Amino acid sequence: MKINLGVLASRIRLEEKLLIKEARKRSEVNLSVIDPRKITWEDSELEELDVLLDREISQSRAYHIMELMSGTSVTLVNDFETVQLCGDKAFTSVKLKKHGIPTPDFRVAFDSKSALQAVEDIGYPAVLKPVDGSWGRMVSKVDNRESAEATIEHKSNLDSHYHSIYYVQEFIDTGKKDIRAFALGEEVVGAAYRESDHWITNAARGGESSPYPVSDELVDIVSATSKVFGGGALAVDLLESDRGLLVNEINCSMEFKESMKAIEGDIPARLLDYTLNQAEASEEVTEDKCLV
Repeated sequence: MKINLGVLASRIRLEEKLLIKEARKRSEVNLSVIDPRKITWEDSELEELDVLLDREISQSRAYHIMELMSGTSVTLVNDFETVQLCGDKAFTSVKLKKHGIPTPDFRVAFDSKSALQAVEDIGYPAVLKPVDGSWGRMVSKVDNRESAEATIEHKSNLDSHYHSIYYVQEFIDTGKKDIRAFALGEEVVGAAYRESDHWITNAARGGESSPYPVSDELVDIVSATSKVFGGGALAVDLLESDRGLLVNEINCSMEFKESMKAIEGDIPARLLDYTLNQAEASEEVTEDKCLV
């Protein structure tokens, strides 16, 4: 039986090229690459899919499309709840803390005065981040009250409503490196260090990958994180600390082009396998319900 696979993407990066190439090798796959800028809701192309893999670079488009599709028979990787949780750093941190998953200390404030108090509570140095966004954009480390006041004042004058929410995080000195781990469901399929000359280690900011020897501690914490966030295809960013591994952020449209250099195995093929298996599992559940 053919599986109608949709890949949602307005920009075709290396990751999407590799996924598309892999999908076109599979005889059981009917592939549609869907640019969200060129569709409207209740578009017949979406309704005909068996599974939709979110690779959309625009968080707001991904939010809305996955929410609108959640009432259909199409299997979503990832579903709306996961996309929403991962897309907001405050939601992510609250969820992690609620479920006892180790994460840096944090505060969320809604006014510039309370934001400054939140920084003081966390202690210096502290990190100020937008609640949304990726690639280390608009992330600031403040080393003292003067720099905190300047950063908060600047943020308070930005137009986006997201900048009226102040996310403050404990700074963890990791020696300018972190870990990116990849989970498909609750299975950890690989991990790599990301190292940089800057304390921000994102690949988009020049971070380079090197092998990370996957430990039982990492497998346990990443598997638990994936379970709490509803499974799916996730990139989990972790920090090494004197308290052990801490989950920093979770990415639901995971970028892996840099990490592939340091991880054994074929991440695009594994991601595609997982996506197709989710569609098949959903079909089996539907058939079972029809037989009851």
